[in-house]
Amino acid sequence: MSDSTSVEENLDQATSATANAADISAEQVADYLTRHPDFFSGNEYLLEKLYVPHQRGNTVSLVERQTSLLREKNRELHDYLGDMLGVARENDIQFTKTKNMILALMDAATLDDVAVAIDESLCQDFNSDTTALVLFSDQSEAQNNLRLMPRTEAAAIDTLVDQSQTRCGNLTELQNQFLFRDQAFRVKSAAAVPLVKGETLGILAIGSYDASYFQSNQGTLFLDYIGQALSRVVSPLLQDRQA
Repeated sequence: MSDSTSVEENLDQATSATANAADISAEQVADYLTRHPDFFSGNEYLLEKLYVPHQRGNTVSLVERQTSLLREKNRELHDYLGDMLGVARENDIQFTKTKNMILALMDAATLDDVAVAIDESLCQDFNSDTTALVLFSDQSEAQNNLRLMPRTEAAAIDTLVDQSQTRCGNLTELQNQFLFRDQAFRVKSAAAVPLVKGETLGILAIGSYDASYFQSNQGTLFLDYIGQALSRVVSPLLQDRQA
C-alpha cells in the first residue's frame, strides 16, 4: 500500500509542476529576463536550446541585420588594423635603413667618402641599382658616382635642381644620360633629390633598372629627409675642397 501511495504522490507532484509551468505566460518570462539580464551567464546550456528566427519570407530580422552590420564593421576594422600594422612595419624598416645611412654620412671625412656611403646604402639597403652625386663647384672632377662641375655646365638638369622636393618617375632622355652616363640605357625609373643648404649644392640621383621602382605618385618623405641630411654633410666638405 505504501509503495502505491508513493507512486501516486510523485505522479501528482509531476502533474502539478507541469500545470504550474503551463500557467507561466510569455509576459512573465519576458519580465523575469528583463529583471535578471545576467540569467544566461549561469545557464549557458539553455542558449543551445533557444530558437531565434532570423528571416521570414523576404523580410530580414533586426537581429540578423545587427549581426550583419557588426560582422561588416569587424572585417573593416580588421583590414584597417592590418593596413596600419603593415605601414608601421614598413616605416620602421625605412627608418632603420635611413638611420644607418645618416650615421655613415656623419663618419664621412671627404666627399669621396660621402659618395661611397651613399652608393653602398642606396644600392644595398634600398635596392637601387645606381647612383649619381653631382655637386656644383668651380673645379671639375669625376670619380665613380661623384662629379664636381660648375653650375653652368649642368643646364640639362636645371628643372630637377630648381625643385624644392624630390622628383620620382621617368626622367627625360637627356637628363638620364647626363646623370647616369654609361648606365643611362639601363635606368628605367629614377629619383632626383635636390641638395640645398642656403644655396643649391647639386643633386643626388638614384636610378633603378625597374620601370615601376620609382613612380611619380609615390611618397618622398624619406628621400627628402635624406636630401636634407646629405646637404648638411656635403656643404662644409664642399667648401673645404674649394678652399
